Amino acid sequence: MSETSAEDVVATAAVAAAGWRRAGIAGAAIGVIAAGAAAGVAVERLTVGRGMRKKARLALDASGPYGSLRGRPGRAVADDGTELYYEVDEIEPDSGTSRAGGRPGAGAPAGTGPRRRRLFGSKDPAPLTVVFSHGYCLGQDSWHFQRAALRGLVRTVHWDQRSHGRSERGRAQAEGVPVGIDQLGRDLRAVIDAAAPEGPLVLVGHSMGGMTMMALADRYPELIRDRVAAVAFVGTSSGKLGEVNFGLPVAGVNAVRRVLPGVLKALGSQTELVERGRRATADLFAGLIKRYSFGSRDVDPAVARFAERLIESTPIDVVAEFYPAFTEHDKSGALPAFREIPVLILAGDKDLVTPSSHSEAIADELPDAELVIVPDAGHLVMLEHPETVTDRLADLLVRIGAVPAEAR
Repeated sequence: MSETSAEDVVATAAVAAAGWRRAGIAGAAIGVIAAGAAAGVAVERLTVGRGMRKKARLALDASGPYGSLRGRPGRAVADDGTELYYEVDEIEPDSGTSRAGGRPGAGAPAGTGPRRRRLFGSKDPAPLTVVFSHGYCLGQDSWHFQRAALRGLVRTVHWDQRSHGRSERGRAQAEGVPVGIDQLGRDLRAVIDAAAPEGPLVLVGHSMGGMTMMALADRYPELIRDRVAAVAFVGTSSGKLGEVNFGLPVAGVNAVRRVLPGVLKALGSQTELVERGRRATADLFAGLIKRYSFGSRDVDPAVARFAERLIESTPIDVVAEFYPAFTEHDKSGALPAFREIPVLILAGDKDLVTPSSHSEAIADELPDAELVIVPDAGHLVMLEHPETVTDRLADLLVRIGAVPAEAR
């Protein structure tokens, strides 16, 4: 079979655009996106054959350690019966990290306090647990770098949101119930009850994960008040996602907004056909994923490939099922629940999915929060600039006494 040329790439984009046109007037705008992605890979296709590109992807999959970290597995049960998969990384016995009950930071720094008296038969207070919630079309492994850095220093929980990763497909959704951010907040509560029923908590959420945390606060403000020691919002939004332009012209955005939910629903009903199409146009999708995931040009190819794998593993019907929830999301009213605790808000300055202006809006509601805008960073800032995200998160944990300063 002959290698595919740059003209073939553009032709593929044109065919895709034609299909979109049949769905409505948004076809032109979506066709522009497809053609742009095709142009982005056309030069590579002129010089690198399909077989070589496939071998390169396989080599990156085999050599990259990303997503390889595993912890003690567990399953929580959501209120509709959906099983939610999580993993726990425990503290190493000699790590010297704080195990103080209640909110850390109220007393001496971790590991330096006076010896505690214990009553016969009493048990140590539950340790602080950091709970990581991932974003749309991702999974718990999207926190790979932060998990590696904190491993053994502090107890962490990583979970897969319903219908993502190793969690079960949402049972309510299988019966036709639309998924909403409120449901995800209840799911997070189920995970906390199963994986960290006692002790202080630090909540960390990226994109949809941050929205999940807001929904948790909206439904269970007493949990935030009584147990949450700090929170970190990464590349997320409290609402008005329907106004995001995704880097497109105004006319194109308006057209896409009108028809995209219906188009995604139609695609979701043809799962097998669409998945075959995704595999057949892997390079085209790789261009789209890179554009909307990263802000810099020099992303590690292994990291970029890892992001592709995470996103590609989300079935198209799940993609379609979750999308409407974001335009309906509005949890600005829940933000005051976080005002009395340390808050980190972090975003990439080139994020096209949840623009940094949305993080700034959260900061306006939480004036004492630390706001960090990362230069040259896109939506997957924790993968693109892991050292920055990990550093700021470590500072947050040191500030509340969850880990000793020397561990940083």
